Amino acid sequence: MKIGNITFDCANPRSLSHFWSDVLGYPRAEYPPQLREQLLANGLTEEDLLQRSIAEDPKGEGPRLFFQKVPEGKDAKNRIHLDISATPGRIPTREEVESEVERIVALGATLIGKVDTQWGLFPEYHYTLTDPEGNEFCVQ
Repeated sequence: MKIGNITFDCANPRSLSHFWSDVLGYPRAEYPPQLREQLLANGLTEEDLLQRSIAEDPKGEGPRLFFQKVPEGKDAKNRIHLDISATPGRIPTREEVESEVERIVALGATLIGKVDTQWGLFPEYHYTLTDPEGNEFCVQ
């Protein structure tokens, strides 16, 4: 069994999928021209196509993020969030974490906090950010 999508309710699926594609190093997803024409020919409108978008690892190794437009805004803390590893496969240095945070803030995230403490025998060092629609996530 494998998770198919991690789904985000949002106001602007295309914009948010592009942000997350840039964060994760995925290519920005667009409808291939032939699929777009087929969908429009089958009765969907341009507005319908803007209701959903994805951020997908072309290798199929990383998570697939799915974005769907909803009418209501976000009004509370996430019940689940993503932790982004600054250096997948190994423990990053503080400088690597800070560099990744700077890169992601430049993409449009907002820095909201920093944790620098000891958790049992292990140091805990990460930043909490929000994406352009206010969804919290961490960089460690």
